[in-house]
Amino acid sequence: MKNTMKICMGSSCFARGNEENLRIAEDFAKANRLDVEIELFGLRCENKCEKGPVIIVNDVEHNGITPEKLEKLLTEMHSG
Repeated sequence: MKNTMKICMGSSCFARGNEENLRIAEDFAKANRLDVEIELFGLRCENKCEKGPVIIVNDVEHNGITPEKLEKLLTEMHSG
């Protein structure tokens, strides 16, 4: 099953770190040959901005994603 990762690039999530998180996800996927489809999205305020950065992995929303939390999620996806 192919994994999906949606990364919010709305202004709040972008400013809170999803620009770096996108780079980390792309680098990890390439280096580890992770079968993942990365999609970028931007939310108009849905009262989630304060929870950002927001990343959705296989339809599960994750909030407050730091590079460390993202690497853990990516490792879990890779382990399968």
